[in-house]
Amino acid sequence: MFRIPSYGPKGRFAVVLFLLATGPGLHATDPPKNDAPKPGEPTDPKARKTFASAIEWEKHHDPAAAVSDFRKTNKQDGGHCTECLGRAFSLALANSLNKEAEDVARDWLSISATDTDKGLNHYRLAVALQRQGICDKKDKCFNESCGEFKTAFELEPHLFEAHFAYGVSLAHLHQDDAARAEFEAFLDQDRTNSSLHSRAERFVERMELARAKMAPAFSLTTLDGKSVSMDGLAGEVVLIDFWATWCGPCREALPHIRKIAQKFDGQPLVVLSISLDKDEAKWKDFVAKNGMTWMQYRDGGFDGRIAKQFDVNAIPATFTIDADGVLEDQHVGDADIEGKLKKLIARAAEVANRKAAPVVADKSSAPAN
Repeated sequence: MFRIPSYGPKGRFAVVLFLLATGPGLHATDPPKNDAPKPGEPTDPKARKTFASAIEWEKHHDPAAAVSDFRKTNKQDGGHCTECLGRAFSLALANSLNKEAEDVARDWLSISATDTDKGLNHYRLAVALQRQGICDKKDKCFNESCGEFKTAFELEPHLFEAHFAYGVSLAHLHQDDAARAEFEAFLDQDRTNSSLHSRAERFVERMELARAKMAPAFSLTTLDGKSVSMDGLAGEVVLIDFWATWCGPCREALPHIRKIAQKFDGQPLVVLSISLDKDEAKWKDFVAKNGMTWMQYRDGGFDGRIAKQFDVNAIPATFTIDADGVLEDQHVGDADIEGKLKKLIARAAEVANRKAAPVVADKSSAPAN
């Protein structure tokens, strides 16, 4: 098994959490490439040293130490280092340091000058509180996040995606009618998050899914040019296999993945192999020579878009997702997953058959001639 140092969250949460962590206004910029401070970076000499230390902790995959030093840098720089706060918030949220993310959001809120900035920081605070609610199963955190979402809307009405997040908090509080209204508001107002629209539509119809551990709402184009999205696969069980040509255990697991793809062919199962290869030509050649005829996609490394969404830090890694899009299991290595797949496929087929069955009229209630 090949590993890189992991500082990703162990749990998997609703897709909204990932999107909010990487959405507009929440991402920090790349590390500075020279000693000259850029806009938002610290200018105080002492703060610059702590800032460099924080970046080193980040490079060495110690998010807790990095977040601590970014916050320390901000204080040393007079409390107005937006680059420090942005980096600290992104790192904390991405690594389930949810209380730290809340503290950073409050630090940021204290220096907000415009209504737009205040709205964004109330939004960040709401996200951090929601994460705590999901991790710790605390209604108090969901209630507090709802208040922060409302304030964010009042200050910045164009935070359309916040309606989706607000709906998730309300759903966890079992305020289903209010949650449905927020998902519908998101669908009505947002014009940019197309991959999230399908999920919002499903949540409107089945509110219990808004409380479930949903797989990230990714979208991609496979090697053979087919457009695929997580929510577009609703009704089918999905097996996602992260691998690479340079990974010996991945090559050893390949016959097992091929066997599964062949064994369940024609049944409601989609097998998707996602390569972390950086060399596209080598990947394509390997796929062709090894008869990998099921869905193939190259993500380009552990820092690839899909790998980051699934928090992949070791390969081979496989994920099973049920027909509703709920993340069922993660298996690192070539685990025996056929039994689990059989059950999920049988359940998916049963549901599909029920939906396809014709409705038979009740003749006992028909009027006599």
